Amino acid sequence: MPIYEYKGLDAKGKHAKGLKEADSVKSLRVLLRREGIFVTDMKESGGQVISSSKKHKDLLSSEVRFRALFQRISAESLGVATRQLATLLQAGVPMVDALNAMIEQIENQNLKRVFSEIKSDVNEGLSLADALGKHKCFSNIYVNMVRAGESSGALEVVLERLAEFLEGQAQLKSRVMGAMLYPSVMMLIGGIVMIIMLTTVVPRIAQVFIHAKIQLPLMTRMLIGLSSFLSNFWWLVIILLGIFIFFALRFIKTPKGRLKWDGLKLKAPVFGPISRMISVARFSRTLSTLLASGVPLLTSLQIVRNVLANSILEKTIDDVRDAVREGEDIATPLKRSGCFPPMVTHMIAIGEKSGQLEQMLTRVAISYEQQVQIRVGMLTSLLEPIMIVIMGGSVGFIVFAILTPIMQMSQLVK
Repeated sequence: MPIYEYKGLDAKGKHAKGLKEADSVKSLRVLLRREGIFVTDMKESGGQVISSSKKHKDLLSSEVRFRALFQRISAESLGVATRQLATLLQAGVPMVDALNAMIEQIENQNLKRVFSEIKSDVNEGLSLADALGKHKCFSNIYVNMVRAGESSGALEVVLERLAEFLEGQAQLKSRVMGAMLYPSVMMLIGGIVMIIMLTTVVPRIAQVFIHAKIQLPLMTRMLIGLSSFLSNFWWLVIILLGIFIFFALRFIKTPKGRLKWDGLKLKAPVFGPISRMISVARFSRTLSTLLASGVPLLTSLQIVRNVLANSILEKTIDDVRDAVREGEDIATPLKRSGCFPPMVTHMIAIGEKSGQLEQMLTRVAISYEQQVQIRVGMLTSLLEPIMIVIMGGSVGFIVFAILTPIMQMSQLVK
């Protein structure tokens, strides 16, 4: 059945809008009228707008497009929807009814539209995994885990694990981003303040020194030179910076450039160990979730390879996959690569020998996620005083560069 976006007025005269599935425009109006909503505009999802007024039609279409720009499907909202679906299926609700009940609870309009289309596909006979695979918002991990759950008859359990996986990944990402937000904002504000001082305040003071015709200290001459350059050639700085960023990004997109960039991310001081920990935690958590959901090992390794986002680690997983295909275990090629810490390879080896690989990988993931949080917290605490010292030093340089010739002028006056 087609899905319609509608806009209207409820019984209290308030504006109402949303998505609803119906056989036709007429049946949609009847359904909404039963709910006490008088339809003024409607639009078939992906189709033509059906409106009582051209003005209302244009407004609705623009509003839908504008709303879609800011309603991205986040991992948090997808995790919540997945958990709701798992709960409904565990309660014995049929798939189509469960999807219908879940759609009514989703607030994100884009996600609501996606699951409405999935419900239509499932209702027509497609498997849930195949219906999910038609939409880009579901990763290979998601689709393959659902497919494994459908094959094994444990879809509810798999969806529960998927929800936990998505929520855990979202929490780790938000903690890292949240910890780095404050230092980044401070750096941005400090940079803007310095640029404003150099391009507006310093040039005016420099005119006073020029008219005074005194020998300026080296510090003051350096400050005036920098200020003059930024004031007169700011456009050149922007152009050169843009050219540098353009060619840097272009180089990183090449295989050789990406390899060097990814190697730098792993070896960089302070940030390198954190990047490696995040990759190890992501590898362990993803592989554990996939294996526990019944996805074959070789398929799991291929999926894990695609979520690491580091070409060096991707090559390592390719080597591990080839070794496993030839009958070797996972721990040995991981240890041989040197990219994974000894503790990780040791725990994986123990898990393989004891038959508890999924549990060991989960422990590794928990351990490294905690280490990432601790390291990021320490880094944030360390960055704050460092940035204060840098900003204070910069402001102090400007102040001393200005005050020194002023003191000289005051002595000449005496």
